[in-house]
Amino acid sequence: MDRNRLRLPLLIGAIVVALLIGLLIGGAGIADRLFGASNPRAIATSSLESMRAQNRLVPFVARYVSVTTARQTRLGLSTERTLILPGDVRYELDLSRMTEDDVRWDARSRTLSVRLPDIEIAGPEVDLSSAREYGSGGILAALTDAETVLDRANRAAAVEDLRKQAQAEVPMRLARDAARRAIERSFALPLRAAGFDDVRVVARFSGEEAGEDPSYLDRSRSYNEVLEEARQKRAGEGSQ
Repeated sequence: MDRNRLRLPLLIGAIVVALLIGLLIGGAGIADRLFGASNPRAIATSSLESMRAQNRLVPFVARYVSVTTARQTRLGLSTERTLILPGDVRYELDLSRMTEDDVRWDARSRTLSVRLPDIEIAGPEVDLSSAREYGSGGILAALTDAETVLDRANRAAAVEDLRKQAQAEVPMRLARDAARRAIERSFALPLRAAGFDDVRVVARFSGEEAGEDPSYLDRSRSYNEVLEEARQKRAGEGSQ
C-alpha cells in the first residue's frame, strides 16, 4: 500500500512535466509570433538558404531552328549544302550566387524585394534526328570531300545561329519573366504558410526599373515554317 502511495505522486509529477514540455514546444510558434522571432525577413532568409541548396533553376526552355547554307568552288566547279537543324536551349538561374544582400524587407510597404542574378544560357542541344540536309551534288561533290567540308561548316554555323536566336530580346524577356514568377512563388508560399498573407514579393534583375512591364510576344517560327522558307529559297535560286 505504501509503495502504491509513493508511485502516485511520481506518476502525477511525470504527467505534469510532460504537459509542460508539450506546452513549451507547441507554444514556441505562438511565442515567436508574439515576440517577433518569426518575421518575414527571417522566413525569407530561410527560403533563400533552401533555394541556394538547389544550386540551379531552369525556368524556361525553348526550341529554335537554324537554316544554313555553305558553298564551295574548286577548279571552276561549285557545290553547296543546306542544313536545317533544330536545337533546345535552357535558360538557367544560378541560385548559389544569391546572397542575403539580394533580399530586402520593407516593413512599411510590407514588400520583400529580391534581386536576381543574370540569366545564363545552356546549350544548344541539337536534335540530329530531326536535322535535314540538302545539296546540289555535282561533279565536285563526287570527286572531292566537298560535301564533308560543307557539312562541317554548316553545323558550326547552325550552332552559332541557334545561340544567337536564343540571346534575342524576346526569348530573353520570356525567360526572365518565368524566372521572376518562379522566385516570387518560392518566397511567397512559406510566407503565406506562416500567416503573412499581406506580404508582397517582387523579384527583379539588376538594371530593371520598378514598374517595368516587358512585352511577352512570341515571335519564334515553327519547324514547318522554316522548312517551307528553305524550300521557297531553293526554288527561287533554282529559277535564277
